[in-house]
Amino acid sequence: MAIKTEKIWMDGKLVDWNKARVHVLTHTLHYGLGVFEGIRCYKTAKGSAIFRLDEHIDRLFRSAHIFMMKIPFSKKEIRNAVIQTIKANKLKECYIRPLVYIGYGEMGLYSRNNPINVAVAVWPWGAYLGDKGIKHGIRIKVSSFIRHHVNIDMTRGKVCGYYVNSQIAKFEAKACGYDEALLLDTEGYVSEGTGENIFIVRNNVIKTTPLTSILEGITRESIIQIARDVKLPVQEERFTRDELYIADEAFFTGTAAEVTPIREVDGRQIGSSSPGKITKQVQSLFFDTVKGKNKRYESWLTRI
Repeated sequence: MAIKTEKIWMDGKLVDWNKARVHVLTHTLHYGLGVFEGIRCYKTAKGSAIFRLDEHIDRLFRSAHIFMMKIPFSKKEIRNAVIQTIKANKLKECYIRPLVYIGYGEMGLYSRNNPINVAVAVWPWGAYLGDKGIKHGIRIKVSSFIRHHVNIDMTRGKVCGYYVNSQIAKFEAKACGYDEALLLDTEGYVSEGTGENIFIVRNNVIKTTPLTSILEGITRESIIQIARDVKLPVQEERFTRDELYIADEAFFTGTAAEVTPIREVDGRQIGSSSPGKITKQVQSLFFDTVKGKNKRYESWLTRI
């Protein structure tokens, strides 16, 4: 749940949290076409630092480009808006949500004459899948719902409406007593979680799904680089749910999920049912990186 802060940036101005409102006929509210990002700012020994801010802003603009939404601000302006909003709310650590949406104007599916609006909100947000999940791992369920086909929706975009698919998968998993859902692609191979990329470990080799039907996760890319830099072998290739069942280790990655171990899938224990050696190593390296303790990746941090 979002904890109320003081200010939200909307179309170039900071407005009070309670006054950050849109018209009920705002186009994106009805038809789901909008793009967004999830970014984190961490408290470090040298002050607050945003993790891979430029990469997130680049992806926001790529998502908008895919769907022919022209953002009425430059990347530099959005970057400054993020920093300005964090400072205005006096937060040391926070989750950051830039949102680009089609505003109030003509209704109907053709919205080219409607304004494109932008907002940036920030709020304190702990471990998305829980502190216990980060430490001990979570239980997940393969969903009866599948990931969007690449010719139905363009999966490189981080689009508001896509997350209806994720929501119904998560509703199903939670109703069955699990912590999170895992979606397969249209050919039955493992795709991703409702808001996370997935990795498995077998025979000391890390494997993750390729960029065929998944979002190109920034945390995913970071983990691949971190692992390879410490000489851990990483393969990007498709795998099936039964290969996941017999994996030695498994974990989710994402801005919200960070690095969350998976201890059970569909009632099947993964490895020893506790975070494995490689998972813990990667998780530790990741948190050292975002907390500014690993100088090797200092360029990934925007200090404010």
